[in-house]
Amino acid sequence: MKIYNTLTNSKEEFVPIDPEEIKIYVCGPTVYNYFHIGNARPFVVFDTLRRYLEYTGKNVKFVQNFTDVDDKIINKAKEEGVSAGEVSEKYIDEYYKDAAAIGVKKASVHPKVTENMQDIIDFVQTLIDKGYAYEKNGDVYFKAKAFEGYGKLSGQDVDALKSGARIGIDEEKEDPLDFALWKARKEDSEIAWTSPWGQGRPGWHIECSALSKKYLGETIDIHAGGQDLTFPHHENEIAQSEAASGKQFSNYWMHNGYITIDNKKMSKSLNNFFTVRDILQSYDGEVIRYFLLAGHYRSPINFSDSLMKDAASALARMHNAKDNLEFLKTHGSDDISSAEKDSFDNLLTYKTKFMDAMEDDLNTADAIAAIFELISAVNKQIASGASKAYASEALDLLLELANVLGLLESDGSNGTDEDASADSDQAWLDALIVERAAARAEKNWARADEIRDELKAKGIELKDTPQGVQVIRD
Repeated sequence: MKIYNTLTNSKEEFVPIDPEEIKIYVCGPTVYNYFHIGNARPFVVFDTLRRYLEYTGKNVKFVQNFTDVDDKIINKAKEEGVSAGEVSEKYIDEYYKDAAAIGVKKASVHPKVTENMQDIIDFVQTLIDKGYAYEKNGDVYFKAKAFEGYGKLSGQDVDALKSGARIGIDEEKEDPLDFALWKARKEDSEIAWTSPWGQGRPGWHIECSALSKKYLGETIDIHAGGQDLTFPHHENEIAQSEAASGKQFSNYWMHNGYITIDNKKMSKSLNNFFTVRDILQSYDGEVIRYFLLAGHYRSPINFSDSLMKDAASALARMHNAKDNLEFLKTHGSDDISSAEKDSFDNLLTYKTKFMDAMEDDLNTADAIAAIFELISAVNKQIASGASKAYASEALDLLLELANVLGLLESDGSNGTDEDASADSDQAWLDALIVERAAARAEKNWARADEIRDELKAKGIELKDTPQGVQVIRD
């Protein structure tokens, strides 16, 4: 597999440290609100990376943190008159709901900052002991220029960075490039922990270094996140981690491109700020996932209602192919034709195309194209019906490839009220199909037409085939 490594600005062969367990760290959300469509992209992209690696037989330890200590959380708590802990726990629960709706699996570990404070404090102390950090009135800062490789991930020149850096009024940094590892408590309303430097809380960057080390070790295979995190967040993670351990922090860095909204930057001031929860009011979560995977992860993508409708139409084509094959798997002929036998081997060429695309820097756009090529080939084969064996083989392959992308999974039953409603709808549909068949047998064409029109109004078409009645949904 080839991966584009931001650290080297080149596509490299992926060679894991330990083939038995691939270690991946992905930056998680700051839990003070529902996550937006921009956040969703790395969640979906790197969930797909994990799925593909597991599909190829790899064991993956996948860590994604929750930032549950932050100014935004504290401010939200003040606004709502609740504790910071209540805010963060609420939105962690909401994250799981929305992540599940777009097919994102839970990480192997979802560490919270608040539950790993001693590890963070110990990490900061290590940096002080090694001369890479210093304390000023309860604040602790990292000496950016003391780390020789500072700027290597983002390709930034240290002198150029320094000329644009500023020191805030409430900061006592020795150099404008230095960044906070630990922040002294400023107000009684702030949440704080006891440390060797007094009451305070960690800076943003230190948490990922400390949590990655604790759960994955000093050197990991892949660190991933959005392009906006390259600098300063990931740059600072490298400096902290490598200064503390003397080892390379991550062998590969993967960053997904930006999302614009109707070709404009997403902004609350422009009223084009969309959370996934908002979008789920109009589109199924699987449509959102398809949209996010339809382009190459490193390319910028534009979010718009028209593009979401295109995604919904494309995904509907996939579901129609699945429905047709499921129908033929049950109602197809028992005898397999020679043409179908010849086409079995041809089906595997689409699997090869799919895997070649995924091996080429997780090219989900080309992988999806391979699935549609498979669907076109299968549709030609089954145009006049198909055997149960052929339909079964084609369906298995379609689901195998689509499920790697987290697609065609939305019909599974989870034992919810919605599933019970779906069962009731199916029973209603089955009853109408039986009644329509009886009406046609009795030549009661008026009643048969009434049933047809009733179903058509609900987006359901009944197609009479040699194998029986096929249900086609819009």
